[in-house]
Amino acid sequence: MNNIDVIKRLYQAFSEGDIDSVSALLDPSIEWIESDGIPYGGVFKGYEAVLNGVFAKIGAEWDNFTAHVDEFIDAGDIVVTLGTDSAIYKATGKKMIAPTASIWTLKNGKVVKFRQYIDTLAVVNAIG
Repeated sequence: MNNIDVIKRLYQAFSEGDIDSVSALLDPSIEWIESDGIPYGGVFKGYEAVLNGVFAKIGAEWDNFTAHVDEFIDAGDIVVTLGTDSAIYKATGKKMIAPTASIWTLKNGKVVKFRQYIDTLAVVNAIG
């Protein structure tokens, strides 16, 4: 698999809720950076920190979370994705539609770093 294929497979696994496939594509010592200004904003180091600090919280607090990618940009060991995240915040019932750009750094077929840029105002408005 080339790097774009790895990231496409990762998004597919996310959409299917296949956490085992997600974990297989992420380096155990991954650095995961979420945009400041949202509840999960900050830096998470290691797969367990990402699982507990990001994935579990999104699953618990949002319904119908979808990360849709419109474009995959190949930059060698880096893949940039452009798209839209959407979901409904359970506590408020408000829908969030937020444009995103993500930078995925890969080494030996695994993601070693992720950096997200998201429309934080769209997230905050849904949280209310």
